[in-house]
Amino acid sequence: NWTESRKTTLEIELFMKKHLIPSLNLRLGQLLLLVALAISSCTAPPKQNPKSETTTFMIQSELLTEYQGQPVYRYVLDNGTMQVELSNFGGLVYKIIAPDRDGKQENVALTLDSVEDFLSKENPFFGATAGRVANRIANAQFKLDGKTYDLAKTNGDNHLHGGKVGFNKKVWTPETYSTDSTVGVKMTYLSVDGEEGYPGKLQTTLWMELRADNTLRIRFESTADQATLVNLTNHTYFNLGGMKRDVLDHEIQFWADAYTPIDEELIPTGEVKDVAGSPFDFRSPKILGDQIAVNGGGFDHNFVTKREKSNDMKQVVRVRHPESGRVLEMYSDNVGVQFYTGNFLNKFPGAGGQAYDIHWGFCLESQNWPDAINHPNFPSPILRPGETYAHTIDYRFSVED
Repeated sequence: NWTESRKTTLEIELFMKKHLIPSLNLRLGQLLLLVALAISSCTAPPKQNPKSETTTFMIQSELLTEYQGQPVYRYVLDNGTMQVELSNFGGLVYKIIAPDRDGKQENVALTLDSVEDFLSKENPFFGATAGRVANRIANAQFKLDGKTYDLAKTNGDNHLHGGKVGFNKKVWTPETYSTDSTVGVKMTYLSVDGEEGYPGKLQTTLWMELRADNTLRIRFESTADQATLVNLTNHTYFNLGGMKRDVLDHEIQFWADAYTPIDEELIPTGEVKDVAGSPFDFRSPKILGDQIAVNGGGFDHNFVTKREKSNDMKQVVRVRHPESGRVLEMYSDNVGVQFYTGNFLNKFPGAGGQAYDIHWGFCLESQNWPDAINHPNFPSPILRPGETYAHTIDYRFSVED
């Protein structure tokens, strides 16, 4: 035990200085102290370390490959209780390894077998950073300051998650960091003017960090040199049961009293509707499978968490998996959460030979309301020069009996 050893060292030092070697210089005294300490360490019985009140953080980095001439890394963030694996390819959350009530560690995020697989295999945005504009833009078109911009049609006739080569397929420039309360990776990406049809250069910084309280914090900041659109989010699919089966047994609670209805192409109609008396009322905890059965097919909807933008962080979702005891609480400063229940998964070949089938995971995508640029009554997604887009998401993990 370091504390006990240090105490013994100080006692020996004081005794020697006072009684035995007042005439010796400090260097000789230090040498004798080291000898005494070594003898004490060898002969004293081992002691159990008391439970540390200080979180021990670790970060590992591994250079995997190059993609389009840029290095791709895998990072492991560890706070002694859980681990989060990341990559600078796509601002990717690769795995989230969290304990259940018995301490069993399991990955609770849908993923592929390796980070390298994300470079070559198409997937439904597992763990990805979605942008420059997450979610859908109707007819892949918008008007800004009197000019019409055409985007790629990547979801039927609509634009989805930033285009053909969105932020999820870009290599970000990474830098690791740590403090007394967190360890993480800071990533930056410059989206050039005209990329995927969007106007203006957009400089984005993304922080992904694991904190002492088992929170995965994801934070975005962006600036632009001309008016453009920004709506960034993370697209992790969660399964708190560890991917053994679907998520229909999860218990969900939303702090949202309204949602935005959608048409047959999953585009918001422009209406903002109260959840009362509908399958969208998760204001008290509900079993997900029960609500999906009532709604018919699942959820892919924006839940309204704020009516106006502000910097205030608030709890927006709580998810509990009764069997494992795992709990996920989500906090955000944004105005909405796209709740997606894996409706389009169909025996997708995931990690470890597991086939991810319908409702095998759920996404909690903190973001602006979908297709906001085409609905004047929605919070604006426009970012202008001199302004800063800022967005923080906390995914906090715990267990309960």
